[in-house]
Amino acid sequence: MKLNYKIIFHFFGLLLLFNGGFMLLAALISLIYKDGVTLNIFLSGIIILVIGGVLMLTTRKHKKELNKREGYLVVSFGWIVMALTGTLPYILTDSIPTFTNAFFETMSGYTTTGASIINDIESIPEGVLFWRSLTHWIGGMGIIVLAIAILPLLGIGGMQLFAAEAPGPNADKLHPRITDTAKRLWLIYFGYTAAETILLQVAGMTFFDAINHSLCTLSTGGFSTKNASIAYWNGQPIIQYIIILFMFLAGTNFVLSYFAFKGKVQKAIRDEEFKLYFKFIALFTIIAALIIYFRADFSISSIDHPMVYGKGEASFRHALFQVLAIVTTTGFVTANYTLWTPFLVVFFFGLMFLGGSAGSTSGGVKVVRHMIMIKNGFLEFKRALHPNAILPVRYNKKAVSGEIVFNILGFFILYMLSFIVGALGFSMFQIDFESAIGLSASSLGNVGPALGNYGPVNNYEALPALGKLWSAFLMLIGRLELFTVLILLTPFFWRNR
Repeated sequence: MKLNYKIIFHFFGLLLLFNGGFMLLAALISLIYKDGVTLNIFLSGIIILVIGGVLMLTTRKHKKELNKREGYLVVSFGWIVMALTGTLPYILTDSIPTFTNAFFETMSGYTTTGASIINDIESIPEGVLFWRSLTHWIGGMGIIVLAIAILPLLGIGGMQLFAAEAPGPNADKLHPRITDTAKRLWLIYFGYTAAETILLQVAGMTFFDAINHSLCTLSTGGFSTKNASIAYWNGQPIIQYIIILFMFLAGTNFVLSYFAFKGKVQKAIRDEEFKLYFKFIALFTIIAALIIYFRADFSISSIDHPMVYGKGEASFRHALFQVLAIVTTTGFVTANYTLWTPFLVVFFFGLMFLGGSAGSTSGGVKVVRHMIMIKNGFLEFKRALHPNAILPVRYNKKAVSGEIVFNILGFFILYMLSFIVGALGFSMFQIDFESAIGLSASSLGNVGPALGNYGPVNNYEALPALGKLWSAFLMLIGRLELFTVLILLTPFFWRNR
């Protein structure tokens, strides 16, 4: 079957129209704050809008069906097209003059990784900073729509479980209900972003800082307008607690939020993945808080602030914040956790492989996959004792098909192999062991901060150009569930059959 290139490029044109439109919004912010780069950002938006418009016009007569192969190409190359064109505001404003650095920053934005090469963030014009945050927000919601509309169609393991909780496609032609579902989720996503912006502003942030951090929290991105990230507000714990709340919400399945708003709160609370996600956060926070309190070289800043009740409160807050930031792959930091004892360094490194819930904006393996693997592992003991018994893995009291279980096991093996190959790739650039495995886990899991020389208080600027491109590739395959991108590297994908 020949590829329908017209529908592929039609999708690309649509994506570019979105990209260009958001650039014009960034130009408006630039105009309001009079940062001196309004024309440059506006020009970027116009260029992208023209290219997108031309693509859509020249491909308007296309078949309305999207098969699996075309779906893979739309998802994978769509992200690359967005990242390539998203570099324009950085380059034309001279904020990031080199293409490799601009591409890295943009890919980190759209994949909601949050790794940056900018040394002095606070010197960047407001319009560019807003565009930087917008790339997070666009990419964050994009993955939700993909999870509902495209990934179940492609048979990506784990996503079928998510799709079972929401209307989705059941044939090669995209179902009209997807549009309604996507609209509802966009509304929730926008609503959460607006709510966090208001709360952060009331808590003491400026409007500009509040809206940027809201865009980056709900997308589980991690870009900040401050060099110190959220540590800048260590003297205002209420701000950090607000971000904690919305990081938690961003790491949950957005369909559960929809159920809750529809009055089906019990359905959301009883969801097995949500319960395990909550238990993981609680357990890991307790472990980290106790170690910080008793073992870490930990000093409390702004102890005179009325919200700070001493070392106990600070230990709990920083532990909860960092656990959520890593599990949800948001990547914000309130302190340099690599100085909190070797155990916590290894502990947080392990959390990079967890991820939030399926159907959330977070990266990583996802809680539901871990849950299915754990359940299947325990059932293997029973199967060894009772080889003739039929013992299916159950999720939310429903049997999970063997095909999905095998797909999830295959995904995890491929994920770990990708992590190993990723670390080997970084080691070729003379990067030390700790930094290489940290970079690989962080890039693949879309976490942001890594270990060693690329830890929470450093950035990725020191990486060589090829290292940045390698990191960007890992961000992309991690964000798009591995199979979606890696299948394009197989020869049989391109055979016309």
